[in-house]
Amino acid sequence: MGLKKPSNAWDDQTPRDPLEYATSVRDRDVLSMVRTALATNNCQLALQPVRTTASGYPIAFHECLIRVMDETGRIIPAAQFMGQIEETSLGRDIDAASLRLAFQLLRQYPNRRLSVNVSARSLGDAAWRRVLETELASGTLQADRMILEISEDSAMQLPEVVIRFMEEMQPHGLAFALDDFGAGLTAFRHLKDFFFDLVKVDGHFTRNIHQDPDNQVLAEALITVAHQFEMFAVAEGVESQAEADFLISVGVDCVQGYHFGVPKFSF
Repeated sequence: MGLKKPSNAWDDQTPRDPLEYATSVRDRDVLSMVRTALATNNCQLALQPVRTTASGYPIAFHECLIRVMDETGRIIPAAQFMGQIEETSLGRDIDAASLRLAFQLLRQYPNRRLSVNVSARSLGDAAWRRVLETELASGTLQADRMILEISEDSAMQLPEVVIRFMEEMQPHGLAFALDDFGAGLTAFRHLKDFFFDLVKVDGHFTRNIHQDPDNQVLAEALITVAHQFEMFAVAEGVESQAEADFLISVGVDCVQGYHFGVPKFSF
């Protein structure tokens, strides 16, 4: 007869470290709340303006940032779950929810233009494609008011998938943005094969750029590359007028960041 396991023994699947165990329980709870929010449509888009550098900084478009709420209506911080779900089916569900909500806003506000984030993996996801194709087939809105943002890392993981999707979408007029430009592993041999309309220079290169010679060289090089490939250049993470002034001096086309508008649930 075998020994009986003590009642206070850790289960074989339970992390032995108490902090690790508490963290794993918290993560499971957060992911459960995210699944529930998606199943009950308890999500909303926060909108952050992207402004041109023309006089008065007129708005070019708004980026849609999904906010997931728990059952009490409190926002679940994206940092608590996005890293865990980006490459999972739950990540695909987040992308589909974001796209559906963005299209709803486009119908409500016919003079607005929006961008929405999507992983390269979602481009082949049945649920995400169903949302996109249903909207395109409806003919109720102008597809060129929608910009799909694909991060540099994501695009470089599946470049052939992204290129094929872009070719497929060209007749519909959808626009494409390469997000976090400069932060990932861009293969410039692929860049000429993509159909990106704009790039968003990663905020690491814009932070304190007016005081950082290294960032000045790097950001200007990224903007030059964008223009060489006939793409607009957007600077992300702009938090001061001094940063904006320098970026404008080296040719950036649009600016985005808390200095020019925080994400809000309304226009």
